[in-house]
Amino acid sequence: MATESTNPTSTTTQPELDTRAVASAQALAAHIVQAKGHGHGGTAMALAPLSHVLFSRVLRHSPAHPDWPARDRFVLSAGHASLLLYTQLFFTGYGLTLDDLAKSRSLGSKTPGHPEVHHTVGVEMSTGPLGQGVASAVGMAMAARHESAVFTPGSTLLDHTTWVLAGDGCLQEGVSGEASSLAGTLGLDNLVLIWDDNGITIDSSTADTFTEDVRARYRAYGWRVLEIDTPNDLDALEATLRAAAERTGRPTLVALRTVIGAPSAKFGGRSAAHAGGFGADELAAVKTTLGFAPDATLQGLVAPETLEHTRGALTRGDELHREWEADLASWSTLDPEGAARWIAFRGGEFDTSALDSVKVGSPGDLIATRKTNGAVLRALQGAVPLWGGSADLAGSTTVEVDGDRFSATNSAGEFIRFGIREHAMAAILNGIALQGPWRPFASTYLVFSDYMRPSIRLGALMGLGAVYVFTHDSVAVGEDGPTHQPVEQIASLRTVPSLDVVRPADSIEVVAAWRRILASPDRPVALVLSRQDLPVLESHDTTPAGVTAGGYVRWQHGDGNDLAILATGSEVHLAIKAAARLAEDGICARVVSMPCVEWFAEQSTDYREVVLPVALRARVAVEAGRGDAWYRWVGLDGCVVSIEEFGESGSGPQVLRRRGIHLDAVIAAAHATLGAHPGTPQGTSKPLTNEERTS
Repeated sequence: MATESTNPTSTTTQPELDTRAVASAQALAAHIVQAKGHGHGGTAMALAPLSHVLFSRVLRHSPAHPDWPARDRFVLSAGHASLLLYTQLFFTGYGLTLDDLAKSRSLGSKTPGHPEVHHTVGVEMSTGPLGQGVASAVGMAMAARHESAVFTPGSTLLDHTTWVLAGDGCLQEGVSGEASSLAGTLGLDNLVLIWDDNGITIDSSTADTFTEDVRARYRAYGWRVLEIDTPNDLDALEATLRAAAERTGRPTLVALRTVIGAPSAKFGGRSAAHAGGFGADELAAVKTTLGFAPDATLQGLVAPETLEHTRGALTRGDELHREWEADLASWSTLDPEGAARWIAFRGGEFDTSALDSVKVGSPGDLIATRKTNGAVLRALQGAVPLWGGSADLAGSTTVEVDGDRFSATNSAGEFIRFGIREHAMAAILNGIALQGPWRPFASTYLVFSDYMRPSIRLGALMGLGAVYVFTHDSVAVGEDGPTHQPVEQIASLRTVPSLDVVRPADSIEVVAAWRRILASPDRPVALVLSRQDLPVLESHDTTPAGVTAGGYVRWQHGDGNDLAILATGSEVHLAIKAAARLAEDGICARVVSMPCVEWFAEQSTDYREVVLPVALRARVAVEAGRGDAWYRWVGLDGCVVSIEEFGESGSGPQVLRRRGIHLDAVIAAAHATLGAHPGTPQGTSKPLTNEERTS
């Protein structure tokens, strides 16, 4: 099994061809942006020497095997400089063409304005929101170390380096600082952050906004700092990058001084180089400076011998991949059981039968859904590739599993302590999911999901299977008051495309929800759980299937065709109480538990008709949060019992009643909606007033 350094030696360099390759990359960026009239060429030009050396000499990658598990990862955190990445993917043989480069930022192209994972071969992460790439690269490095420690301890077979390229803007965003702090604490020496220290932002020089000593800050985080003051010296770049990839027990910051827009005499070093073309005259001057004809076409900027030289990355990559496969075969012979475990892990093979052992209680038992969720995580430990932790709230959110924490000295640790870094935690989860095939989870209170929102959105955009475990799901939090009582968070999270928001009613629904979550690795989930105990409700054989469908009839009197009461989470038992009270007056109501409206909306029309018949117009929705979106399901003449203002300090039951979530309010809403539909029971009732809702 491999035990040598994972940093490969470079192929024989040819200085003249290397120089031409860099010049071509710089000219391509200037030409394409000028031709399109928009885009970001300045950074791509300045970093062309660095990117050429990295992709052609240093990076452990194989363009012909882009999914190679042991490849180095490269994340362009400064995603606006996408041309830099696309140009190297073209030069090194990832399948892009000059025409693809010319079509950058165009509808339907392989080269969108910012890199998009799963869209362009060779792109490891969707980036653009500054700082996100830095934070997610930390997650990639953590997952890589964890996988290696769990499956091949003492070996470098799975070891590789995560590289991330960031600009001044990335390092100003707080999420990068949060994640970098944790990376230093964890000693992630398989992580290299290259900082493009050009002193320029969109509006001005960093002298106006960013004068801190970044190098000292990263040293204080526990990072090693290396300097490159000669950005065009290819051999010096290679030497420093190779040193950066050495395992020293610390992550490495490479501070690279560049001039944005170089070698343009007119725009170099100016904010104007950040975006937009340089103009026809300056473009011609740049081409001349780089050794091309001033009117050279796109094709004329890439000589056949230059492309042949850079495509040497294919041969180099094949050799690296072949050597690794030989090491893998040797390991499989020496440790067939261990190799089989890793292959099953990589193939997504796992057994969820442990869910059957989770105790859900008997009807009437009082169990907080956060507690059942904790039992689920512990039951699945070791059987399913779940890995995660909490933002310093593990005891309260009950997500801590058995075993040791992940640390600088224990990469096999079963649990991650993220510290009080919610935004970085969510971004790190994205990195862990991208590294794959872990299903990462992380937990905090629902109200703090606001800190995580940008990373949650990016995870949904990338289709990553992260699980965000949010507890303390409503004003029932109680005495901590409105700062800790979520009101708008559930409704807000439901507006994120491709994010499943799941709010189980009881322990039975928690377990059933996890069956669907584990079967859907390409969708993130916000799992919203109660702090307070909730009664285990009567169940039946169709309950698990109903949960995975997102909505189902949990309780019904008669044919249930007089009234539908829709509810989620802790309000389902309240809805059942109300329906039972209404049944005493002869009203046939059905209670629809809707743990996930996204899942329910995906069901067939026939299924939804069974649960919520179109003809059943008298409808009430109940949820302890903002209720605007529920009108989709109850109609304009239905009623929504919700909370439309912030909470206050007091016991949970007191605050819920003060904000209108109580039995009398649900019954009054039922009468109001029944009154809006003549011919149904209680048809003479009047609509509910605001005063009645909150009394």
